Amino acid sequence: MKTKILIPFIAMFILVNIPNSFSQYEEDHSLELFTNSKVYAPAHNLQVYGNGLPEENLIIRIFAPDESIAKFDQLTTNSDGTFNYSLLTWPQPSTNFPYGTYTVEVISTEQNGISKKIDVKFSSTTELLDVPVERHVNTLVFAPETAAISQPIRVFVQTTSDGLLIGNNPQELLETTHVHLPSGISVPLTNSFKTLHQGLYYVDYTPIEEGTHVFHVVAFSQGTTSHGSAATNVLSQDLGGISDQIIRLNEILGETSKEVDILKSEIAGFDRTLETASEKIDESTVTITDSVPLIFEASSQLNSLLFPIIGAIGLIVALQIAILARRR
Repeated sequence: MKTKILIPFIAMFILVNIPNSFSQYEEDHSLELFTNSKVYAPAHNLQVYGNGLPEENLIIRIFAPDESIAKFDQLTTNSDGTFNYSLLTWPQPSTNFPYGTYTVEVISTEQNGISKKIDVKFSSTTELLDVPVERHVNTLVFAPETAAISQPIRVFVQTTSDGLLIGNNPQELLETTHVHLPSGISVPLTNSFKTLHQGLYYVDYTPIEEGTHVFHVVAFSQGTTSHGSAATNVLSQDLGGISDQIIRLNEILGETSKEVDILKSEIAGFDRTLETASEKIDESTVTITDSVPLIFEASSQLNSLLFPIIGAIGLIVALQIAILARRR
């Protein structure tokens, strides 16, 4: 009997308190943020307003284009939860406050740390039509033009927004970065990047295939994606080895050139010897030619002298024969 009486009472209690619970949940997560403009110029005032919990402490921050905190402040909401606060008078542009896209963020200290963000533009003009409020992320990739297989190479990445370096954790900023191999497969490089400086990163990669490797870097920052790529031609050996071979070839060519010079000098001496010999032969030929008439004349004179002697000898021989014949 008591159980039958308690059940309707419990059900009524739940029905009465459920709306209050939802109302309390909605109230505990009530946070709104607005700004008095979207585009600001120097000397203009940045006014933030919105709603939170009654008399709640809120943290307000301004992030510069490079994601660093340019302004930090705290305020307390009114009794009805509203707030209206003059956060900043924009200064003249400088290295601390350059032109670009800024982010205004309000953080609740009593609603589990929930936050609201608004992007605003700091520019030389306040014309919204001419200066759209948007964030531009640029990604540059620097890779060597040539490399050698199985030899590590270093690839550098630079990420900027409105001309300023952005990014902190490369595993989050460059999460989907990869390299396309000549064989057609892709190798992720997400966990390989190291930080040189905010916005400057590098990865050491060792190619395992010959051919063209394309490094495709994907940067994701505050909802904006940027792509960059660079190609490296991987050879069987690096330029250092080729350079050594060229140097060795130059040395061999130098030695060959010296040998050719020596051979040329020897050939030149041989040419002079041949010329001298030819000149002597020509002189000898001329001398012989001149001597032939003299020899012919001497031969004629000799014949004229020999013929009488031979005739006398023949006569003497004939007389001797005649004398011997008589004696017999």
